[in-house]
Amino acid sequence: MLTHPTFDQLNAMGLYGMAKAFHDMAANPDADSLGHAEWLAMLLDRELALRHDRRLSARLRYAKLRHQAAPEDIDYRAERGLDRRQINELLTGKWIDNFENLILEGPTGVGKSWLACALGHKACRDNRSVLYVRAPKLFDELALAHGDGSFARRLKSLGAVELLILDDWGLEPLDAQARHDLLEILEDRYGRRSTLVTSQLPVAEWHNLISHATYADAILDRLVHNAHRIDIKGDSMRRIKTTKPT
Repeated sequence: MLTHPTFDQLNAMGLYGMAKAFHDMAANPDADSLGHAEWLAMLLDRELALRHDRRLSARLRYAKLRHQAAPEDIDYRAERGLDRRQINELLTGKWIDNFENLILEGPTGVGKSWLACALGHKACRDNRSVLYVRAPKLFDELALAHGDGSFARRLKSLGAVELLILDDWGLEPLDAQARHDLLEILEDRYGRRSTLVTSQLPVAEWHNLISHATYADAILDRLVHNAHRIDIKGDSMRRIKTTKPT
């Protein structure tokens, strides 16, 4: 079968979804019964679907989410204190549009990081920029960035992303440099972007963790006062999966 000139023109214009759809429909005898408007609608649908898939793939690559978590897979059956209505409201992303924060706290293994990644995945689907970082690794990287002169560039990238997921916050006290860096990040994002924090420590203990009254007040003011909070309870999901009979 000779290649139709329209197929080549669509590819030349970068309309690869439409080109693939045109090729498939041209080889399908049933397509002859479609009108011009129906043909065009199907071509546009395929193009939009391809662009959405590519955009989502790019968002997810940049986000570097720790878990391949999807919102459809959130488990409400385990006794963790998750409120389905609250989670569904968060999944709409309105809190991100309003530049609000979210704090997920609870003991190790209850699924804080997984839930954070599910919310991040949904934000990527909604074409929002997301970045996942573990707090200990981030502070180590920023310490190196001070030395090689890349700190300003890294700070700018952290400030620009629409949803920053700061996982495993509070595993160890902050030193002077980490305190300063965290305040710079939050100051740059305050009222402009949203930050999601997961922590094993309750918020009431964060002031002592920061271990500097002035910095603690400034950091918590920018992070906590406009934050949604979810206290996840229950036994470790890892332990439950390990002991579950087969």
